[in-house]
Amino acid sequence: MAQEKVIEIERMEHIVRLFGNFDENMKAIEAQYQVGVVCRGSQLKVMGEPEAVDRAARAIEGLLTLINKGEELGEQSVRYVMAMVNEEEEVSAKLAAMTEGCVCVTARGKPVKPKTLGQKKYIEAIQGNTITLGVGPAGTGKTYLAVAMAVTAFRAKEVGRIVLTRPAVEAGEKLGFLPGDLQQKVDPYLRPLYDALFDMLGAENYARQQERGAIEVAPLAYMRGRTLDESFIILDEAQNTSIEQMKMFLTRLGQNSKVIVTGDVTQIDLPDGKPSGLVHAVKILRGIEDIAVVKFSEKDVVRHRLVQSIIKAYEKGQK
Repeated sequence: MAQEKVIEIERMEHIVRLFGNFDENMKAIEAQYQVGVVCRGSQLKVMGEPEAVDRAARAIEGLLTLINKGEELGEQSVRYVMAMVNEEEEVSAKLAAMTEGCVCVTARGKPVKPKTLGQKKYIEAIQGNTITLGVGPAGTGKTYLAVAMAVTAFRAKEVGRIVLTRPAVEAGEKLGFLPGDLQQKVDPYLRPLYDALFDMLGAENYARQQERGAIEVAPLAYMRGRTLDESFIILDEAQNTSIEQMKMFLTRLGQNSKVIVTGDVTQIDLPDGKPSGLVHAVKILRGIEDIAVVKFSEKDVVRHRLVQSIIKAYEKGQK
């Protein structure tokens, strides 16, 4: 038997934002739950099978929570809210908690906030621990949020330096054939870290801070033999470290420093049979006080919706 549910919306501009460009947000909800949604003044009527109406209404209320918190709705947020509803999560309360606070403000004045509960958990882990390992698929914001947290700590003078590093593993390419010295050869590997820093600081401020030694972006090989005090240190693409490299990196930790290690264990480019330092570290470091391990899932992907589908397809194909 068909059912109808009415949702009251106080402000007309919220209705406009809720529906999105060309009503794309509402069309996604209608398609997902096989319901009809009609707007009459300040009321939304949701019509369809009882369970479908209930789920669609919960999704709409979740989106309204984001709107009330000043968040911009996009395809990713609509998709994420519907995934929460489908998993029977307490949508509105969790979304309200998720959007509290701002991690960082970019050079263009845009606030950086968590877009999923996995990202929120990751930020809290970084805030509460000296070492955080963020493990998960591409597009979950591991590197971007880590850089945002580093810039926040740097601006607050909690650390005096930001150190960003990556292993320069030859993913099907030979470094020797690339032009330039070693730094120029590895720069393409470090590009995602540069991009995130430019976004947070602006190119000019970044160049100034790098010149005075407050920001360092370097291949992992450059870390050997150093002790990094008063620093915020990020190791990106850590799945491509060996066990020895990971141990070397983690033991660079000095006084009043913080370390974030990020990686995707499904994208290991090491030679066949060589164990990943990230996989090993997650196993042996779990449970040690002041070290957190945060695992992301495809639900936390904040890139194009196809990225989520691609990750699922590959997971299914590897079983």
